[in-house]
Amino acid sequence: MDPATVIGLLLAFGSVIAMVTMEGGSVTSLLLPAPMVLVFGATLAVGIAGNTLKDVIQAFKALPKMFAGKTSKPQDSIDQVVRFAEKARSEGLLSLEEEAASVKDPFLTRALQNIADGTDAEELRMLMEDEIDSKSRSDHSNSKFFASLGGYAPTVGIIGTVVSLTHVLENLSTPDELGPMIASAFVATLWGLLSANFLWLPFSGRLARLSELDIERMTLLMEGMLAVQAGAQPLLLAERLRSMVPEHQLKASGGDKKAAGKDNSDALDEAA
Repeated sequence: MDPATVIGLLLAFGSVIAMVTMEGGSVTSLLLPAPMVLVFGATLAVGIAGNTLKDVIQAFKALPKMFAGKTSKPQDSIDQVVRFAEKARSEGLLSLEEEAASVKDPFLTRALQNIADGTDAEELRMLMEDEIDSKSRSDHSNSKFFASLGGYAPTVGIIGTVVSLTHVLENLSTPDELGPMIASAFVATLWGLLSANFLWLPFSGRLARLSELDIERMTLLMEGMLAVQAGAQPLLLAERLRSMVPEHQLKASGGDKKAAGKDNSDALDEAA
């Protein structure tokens, strides 16, 4: 689990609470039900109005995964593909059908089954690319929904402030109450800005980043499985796949990677 989202939200809201406390204010003065109901309720309402109901449901279903932030390590995927390559070279492509039954990733399972069934390489690439594209569009829809909420929330907050100030102007005959009423009026704007920048936009960015990592993983697997189908040499395949992954995302430490690279080079020299 990657706790970045939880840590970030706690620090963000904690900073606001710290500021209010240091200035001698009260946090409860910001927790006014009326402006919060308007900002959160109206923001969600206009967000729903601008999307399909299925898109909205799908976007909220993605939130648990966003908080969990579980992503597979590229090195694990590389090791898995190399194992498939070794088995395919020693036992034939048909042996990959056994692996398809034990793999939990549906994307990889379908690739293994298609290879075992003798699917043409170009057709297999087309199938896998279409699946990656479909996943990318679905994830983009989820991220876009929360980005739209981030755009609506500040404006909804301003609407709440205008409504409250209208009420203030109706009570000019009671000047002693004007100060608290004006202060309460701006709470709506505050919550509009807070919800946009502390919730909706970070949610959108987080979902987009997790989608990028997942698409990169699927692309890595696609290139690896196509190479397995073509009969690629396992050590060369491992080097090629590692070159597709940014340095900081690889599982091994700097020293381990140097050692692994040296071992692979020695093995290649011996093979030559």
